[in-house]
Formats: sequence, C-alpha cells, structure tokens
Amino acid sequence: MNEKRTIAASFLFLVLSLPALAQVNMFGEGIISTGDYETHPAFSPSGDTLYFLKGLPDANFFSICVSYRRNGQWSKPQVVPFSGRWLDADPFVTRDGKTLYFVSNRPVKEGDPVKADWDIWKVSISPGNWGMPVHLDSPFNSSSSEYFPTLADNGNLYFGSGRPGGKGRSDLYVCRWVNGHYGEPENLGDSINTGDNEYEPYISPDERFLIFMATRPNGLANADFYISFRMNGVWSKARRLLAPVNSDATEWGGKMGRDGKFYFGSARNRITDALPEREDMQRFDLRLHSAGNGLGDIYAIDFKDIKW
Repeated sequence: MNEKRTIAASFLFLVLSLPALAQVNMFGEGIISTGDYETHPAFSPSGDTLYFLKGLPDANFFSICVSYRRNGQWSKPQVVPFSGRWLDADPFVTRDGKTLYFVSNRPVKEGDPVKADWDIWKVSISPGNWGMPVHLDSPFNSSSSEYFPTLADNGNLYFGSGRPGGKGRSDLYVCRWVNGHYGEPENLGDSINTGDNEYEPYISPDERFLIFMATRPNGLANADFYISFRMNGVWSKARRLLAPVNSDATEWGGKMGRDGKFYFGSARNRITDALPEREDMQRFDLRLHSAGNGLGDIYAIDFKDIKW
C-alpha cells in the first residue's frame, strides 16, 4: 500500500511539474471570426490593419476584406475596393506597408475571360487611396496556378506553383532579388517539396525559417503546417508542427505578425461528442452560426510556444 501511495504521489508531482500546453486563441471573435468562413490573415507592419479572406465553405470563392484597429477595437470588416468580383486570395503586405500582394483568377486584360488558373498580382496602398491591381508577368506567373506570395525583407519572393517540372501538383519556389531585378524561379528542393503538395510558403523577414502548408496526402482536409530552417544556405528537412497549431481539421493561410505571433486559419470546432446540455432551436441556431462552428476562423499563438 505504501508503495502504491509513493507511485501515485510521484506521478502527481510529475504531472503538476509539466509545463502547461500552450493554447491557440481565436482572434477577433464576433468581428473577425464570426461563424462565416474566415482565414488567411495578413497584418500591416504596424499591426493596426488586418487583411483576411471571407469565402464559401467549399473554398471555391474568396474576397479580401480589411479591418482597422481604432481605440483598441477592430472595425467591422469591409471588402477592399479592388476585390469582391473575382476570386481573390492570399494577401501579403510588404514591410513598408505600401504594397499588398495577392493571387486572383481575374482577367489580365479588360474584356478577357476569367482565368482558369490563379496568378500573382500586387496593388499599392496609401492612406485613403488604393492603386489599380498590377499583374506580375514572367518570371513569377505561369500557365499553372501560383499561390501565396510572401517576401523576405531583402525582396526575395516565395510562392507556391503548380508549374511543370515540380515534384508534386504544387511545389514551393523563390525568385531572388539580385542587382535590381528578379531571377528565375528556384525550386526549394527535396527538404521541402515532395511528391505530395506544398502550397503556402511564409518566409520569415530574415529568411531564417519557412512555415508552409502542405496536403500530405492530397486533399484540403489533410492541410497541415510544416517548418524548415535555413542553415548555411541549406534548408533543413521540413517537420510537421505539433498540436495545438495542427489539429484534425484543416489548417492553412499562416503568417507571422511583427508582434511575434503566428496567425492562421483553421476549421477546428468547439463541438466534440456532446453539448454541455440540451439546447433549444434558438440556442442551437446561434451556436451553428457563431465562431467555432467548424467552417473556418482565425487563430493566433506565440511563436515561442510552437512545437515541432
């Protein structure tokens, strides 16, 4: 009996000594994360402007929305002036806050049909004024889809692409900014790209690490985050991020904020096997149409709390 008590006491001490598992926190519940499909957050360098996607649950259409933080509160989101007609996705704001990159199926020229693939575009931002979207030509865009452009602080542009010559349906590439112009796309290699699919590369400002979304095997339901570190110019073998960032649901659209937090979209939900108590139609309907219903919400976690 004394031996059992000693074992039980030791186990209890061990459990109480373990560090608490870090938690992801839903972002902007009721304003940003609402019960609609929200994902792919991108902050301005100052952190007071948020661009993100609202779209259909099947991910076949998205518009880019914007919300501003004023007096400690996020404003009601609005569709940005250049979006809302075609499929627009994957916003990214440059370090000076003056340019927003995105992907779209919009026609390249007025009067052309909607494109069958997605291309990379950019648009200038200034207070109270937006420029006209500009289509990026070669070497970035191809006859296949391009995804999720992000830039390091030195100007190197990372993106996903389904162009021929890759290892899977989509690989990750970089176009390097050298002597005032961009070089040809470079495949990031075997440490990152596989015979499955890699789509969404977030590059850290100093190019020290890369977090990306991959579907292994193919299918959005299998979307998870992976991380690779760049050491002496070589990328380490990518490793899957652990819980609580990745879950049994879809995770995608991840980017670091300049505040040291990792922001991402997830289709995880708050309903498990049962509700705490029976709910009538009014309460149940509210739950079904609120954040945490499994459609898609935006979450945040401190980078230091991410494990792999």
